[in-house]
Amino acid sequence: MNTTVATAATAAPGEPAVLDLTAWTCPAPLRDQPRVVMGHGGGGALSAELVQHVFAPGYGGDVLAQLTDSAVVSLGGARLAFSTDSYVVRPLFFPGGSIGDLAVNGTVNDLAMSGARAAYLSCGFILEEGVEVSVVARVANALGAAARAAGVEVATGDTKVVDAGHGDGIFINTAGIGLVPAGVDLRPQRVVPGDVVIVSGSIGAHGVAIMSVREGLEFGVEIESDCAALGGLVETMLAVTSDLHVLRDPTRGGLAAALNEIATASGTGVVLQERDIPVPPAVANACAVLGLDPMYVANEGKLVAFVPREHAEAVLESMRAHPLGAESAVIGEAVEAHPGMVVARTGLGGTRVVDLPIGEQLPRIC
Repeated sequence: MNTTVATAATAAPGEPAVLDLTAWTCPAPLRDQPRVVMGHGGGGALSAELVQHVFAPGYGGDVLAQLTDSAVVSLGGARLAFSTDSYVVRPLFFPGGSIGDLAVNGTVNDLAMSGARAAYLSCGFILEEGVEVSVVARVANALGAAARAAGVEVATGDTKVVDAGHGDGIFINTAGIGLVPAGVDLRPQRVVPGDVVIVSGSIGAHGVAIMSVREGLEFGVEIESDCAALGGLVETMLAVTSDLHVLRDPTRGGLAAALNEIATASGTGVVLQERDIPVPPAVANACAVLGLDPMYVANEGKLVAFVPREHAEAVLESMRAHPLGAESAVIGEAVEAHPGMVVARTGLGGTRVVDLPIGEQLPRIC
């Protein structure tokens, strides 16, 4: 545990120093927490525990029990995907996007992971008193442009204002609905040993882009977020075969969290070939300097797919033909061994466990 001492010691002259332990902080929060900590919002084990032990028992319901990024429900004879998400990213603007882009693309992508093409969004703005109207307008314009690019309409919305000091400029909530095509059934319970694991491109850019701006870090080259709407890429994949088993966008907690969630829900193991996982050199260098693992760094424009082996080559080819999947790569497979566990075979011939993160290496990235 790394610690930081605000006041190293307090003592009268000539007496032994006494450390002020109340000022020590721990970046990895303990699991048994009576109060909410930042790690509860990181998409890792703490987030899962909060959902499983607080929200799910409180809400109840069979649909929620599936714990997927978007719920698939039947209504009026149609199968609808329905999702909601909130965005609290800091800073509001970053290389490659803004909170407005995230608010659209994040929800569109959650729907796409169920195979649905997003149709309508709701949008709620929570504004802090004192934020400049010009900043609100800039975010709203970015949000509208992202919606048009994704082919989705913002159909309804809401605005609230909170007292100065009780927000952080702008928070946004979006909810979305879309139709799920007939024959499409994307959920982790369909994963079976032998499925091929494909990632749609290089990982880690979004989290590192946020960190570089927030902390004023320079890595010799500007790293841009990969923020993008993935509906078109998913449609391209489904055009090859509707028999994809599961899709997931590895946002908070990164690729590691997404794969662990799928392994746990499916009861299968996952074996990755570490050298096959695409990581941009700039991201790899930044992570090496900062002591981060790219597998745990957030993405906002990538997906991971579990595909039946007989369809994997054709699906991969279709992904590489799409602009958002040009760097797609096979990175591993589902196996019978070690159910619920993800392992990576390293370039040196060893094997390491890729565990579910406790919290998030960098909070508030979306």
